[in-house]
Amino acid sequence: MNLKACAVLLSLSASAVAAELPNDGFAGLEKLGAVIGVVHVDTRNIFDPTHPEETYALYGWVNRAHVVTRPAVIERMLLFHSGEKVSRQKINETERLLRTLRIIHDVEIKPTRYEDGVVDIEVITRDTWSLDLGGSFSRAGGQNKARVGIRERNLLGTGIGLSYGRSSDADRSGNELELAYNQALDGWTRLFFGRGRFSDGRRTAYEIDRPFYSLDTRWAARGAWTDDSRIDPIYNAGNVVSEYRHHSRAADVFAGWSPGLVKNWTSRFLAGALVRDDSYAVEPGRVLAFPLPIDHEVRAPFVRYELLEDEFVKVTNYNRIQRPEFLGLGFASYLQLARSLAAGSTPSEWLYAAGASDGKTFHSGSKLLGRATIERRIGSTATALTQGSLTTQLYVPWRSDALFYAGASADHVSGGGVADELLLGGDTGLRGYPSRYQSGQNRVLLSAEQRIYSNWYPLRLARVGGAVFFDTGRAWRGVNPNLENGGWLSDVGVGLRLALDRSAFDNVLHVDLAVPLNRTPEIKAVQFLVKTYVSF
Repeated sequence: MNLKACAVLLSLSASAVAAELPNDGFAGLEKLGAVIGVVHVDTRNIFDPTHPEETYALYGWVNRAHVVTRPAVIERMLLFHSGEKVSRQKINETERLLRTLRIIHDVEIKPTRYEDGVVDIEVITRDTWSLDLGGSFSRAGGQNKARVGIRERNLLGTGIGLSYGRSSDADRSGNELELAYNQALDGWTRLFFGRGRFSDGRRTAYEIDRPFYSLDTRWAARGAWTDDSRIDPIYNAGNVVSEYRHHSRAADVFAGWSPGLVKNWTSRFLAGALVRDDSYAVEPGRVLAFPLPIDHEVRAPFVRYELLEDEFVKVTNYNRIQRPEFLGLGFASYLQLARSLAAGSTPSEWLYAAGASDGKTFHSGSKLLGRATIERRIGSTATALTQGSLTTQLYVPWRSDALFYAGASADHVSGGGVADELLLGGDTGLRGYPSRYQSGQNRVLLSAEQRIYSNWYPLRLARVGGAVFFDTGRAWRGVNPNLENGGWLSDVGVGLRLALDRSAFDNVLHVDLAVPLNRTPEIKAVQFLVKTYVSF
């Protein structure tokens, strides 16, 4: 064998060694102490022209009409960088963050080449359709909600959101402009501006927010202000019984620090101040059946502590159809303490908010999530009220395409007025009854669903699922009880789910037929509901 042939063989052997990657991927690379080399970001269009089912002319037209996300948008969200050691935690969290972006349909992060302790990584994302030139319509609890206008969540591939349109629901109609950019300044700062003029008032909002975007983020800061004037309705048995003018001004500012992720746990310390002014007035031409809420002003410095556990599990066919998602099973908690200073008619008060959540996986594969919260705040009576809540969610997958879901919640509020009472019905729970059908200081809601996730993917645009559901609940003990039908209420129904996963907007269409089991004559025997949500 001549020298030239030996050189070729040695070259081929070296290439083979360079191409070898551990069988366990990033976990193996982390054990080897590999250092990240080149990180290549490949942002791709909505449809894949190399896929045999996505070669039709329609898909090509859609791709040509869409501006692909710029690689810099994704690069700024990566938690790992060239020159660092491989961290499986950072790579998993990066995927989790990217999957929360509505402008992204799918994410793949993979090692491509490993040589001399250095690994190159490729990040592949596929876009969703981010421009809505039409509108939306939904119906829940006997009430319609519609919107027409233009919305763009990924303007020219920059991640900037812009929308202008006209919306209408049971309470108001009007025009609203919104502008949002989530990658300003250092790449993690959110800038937001919104202004709306409605049939019953107006709303203006400004926000600059640099959050704790990851578990290892060391600092955060925020400033926000809103000014909102509207007509607030009070409902009884699904009907408006009282209305008044409500003008609210709110602002908050804080700064926070964290030591980062330490042994799977993150602590965060925040300090700031909040302002809220609420004033109320009789509105000419509107019926006022209850005394007006009392004007109040809140000026409150606060401190806050958060404790989070890094425990997420990647699952399929839970809240999405045939798409990966991350379910948080770790312990998470917060405690906020504020001192409201005496202002106007509002006395000085200690205010607080606290909450904790956790999850557990059983040997059967079932998962249980629980959450508890309590809050003491200034209510509509200009005095402190206390509200507590308990929520549980149970997921029981018994087949790869079928899952049983059960959810239960219990809420209680004390010390407030009619405007602070808890609502139940329609889009606030109980799909077979009118919106805001019951109200009270106590509320209990239980729901059970048998979910089916099919593999049917018509035109590769919508994934199809279905559900059979049962709801039961009650809201009671308040100054505005439903005297016509104030007991326990239940309903049963069936629903179709269409996950429009190539869209950047609320993309799970729910089409439900619900039958109320405790109806009075004015309630329809069958409720027809059409609404879009972000999940199943």
